[in-house]
Amino acid sequence: IGLLDDLLEIKVLNQEEMEIVREENKTINYQALRLIDNVSNKGSKASQHLIKSIIERDRHLADKLGLFSVPPTFQDIAADTLRLCSHEDFQRLRKEMAGQIYPVMEKETRTCLAFIIWNVKFDYLPQRTGANNDITGMQDLLEGLGYRVDVEKNLTALLKQFASRLEHQTSDSTFLVLMSHGVTNGICGKDYTDIDRQILPIERIFQIFNTRNCPSLKDKAKIIILQACRGGNSGTVWANDSVTPFADAHVEKDFIAFCSSTPNNKSWRHTKKGSLFIIQLIDCFRKYAWCCHLYDIFWKVQHSFEMPMEKIQMPTIERATLTKYFYLFPGN
Repeated sequence: IGLLDDLLEIKVLNQEEMEIVREENKTINYQALRLIDNVSNKGSKASQHLIKSIIERDRHLADKLGLFSVPPTFQDIAADTLRLCSHEDFQRLRKEMAGQIYPVMEKETRTCLAFIIWNVKFDYLPQRTGANNDITGMQDLLEGLGYRVDVEKNLTALLKQFASRLEHQTSDSTFLVLMSHGVTNGICGKDYTDIDRQILPIERIFQIFNTRNCPSLKDKAKIIILQACRGGNSGTVWANDSVTPFADAHVEKDFIAFCSSTPNNKSWRHTKKGSLFIIQLIDCFRKYAWCCHLYDIFWKVQHSFEMPMEKIQMPTIERATLTKYFYLFPGN
């Protein structure tokens, strides 16, 4: 009897669901990851049974997946609510994985900051209709994860000033979120034209926050989220954030960039709901930040785009130089 049989026996899965998982995922690692995605939608009780079974059958796999036991009192939480990590699990995992994860400062003393640059209205480019949902969702998410969020609507925002903030000295990480139209080498400003190419170069962001220019964030995780097109075709009901694609750049330590699409492809945005990438990103953070490290969360976002939808794109992890696992431990 294996993991799938356990879940079938306690009626977390039915026979058809079990056969689908077995046929589509040949190894226990992939089966477990697929199951986590599927079972999480069935509520906390089902998720608790799954995690318990993985831990009991393969502790090594559980550690690799960043799983730990769910408190019995854990209650079912709405899909639009951030799941919190219990303080007991936070302390235990921090102790068990000491040296393998980025150090986490105590909630009472840390001053983590996040910076969001977003543009919706442009003088010469199409308006990014629906993007207001993105900013609201990302700001709520980051605040829920314990970050104080600065929001700027203009790409001339003072990134240097943010990088020099004293709060970074008592912070364990930072998030930088950029949402706008995109070009080959950067993010478009509201006055962008083909002649007056007002852009914020992607390379410039990494330079501003590297160890030389931002020593307060040395050896701390710096997560960059980029919602901007990188080329591709147009849509109908859907809108996009495209001007032209941008290229990869140099690598810096303790950075990770998560882009909304692969090079030469567009990032789709629904004119009422917001950007597909941001919607899935927020959803995965809410569901999994309590038990998964950052790479796993990003992988789950990518997995959500694996099956072609009405509009196709594939988020991409780039310039990843994280040297340890990065956990958010929401609530701690």
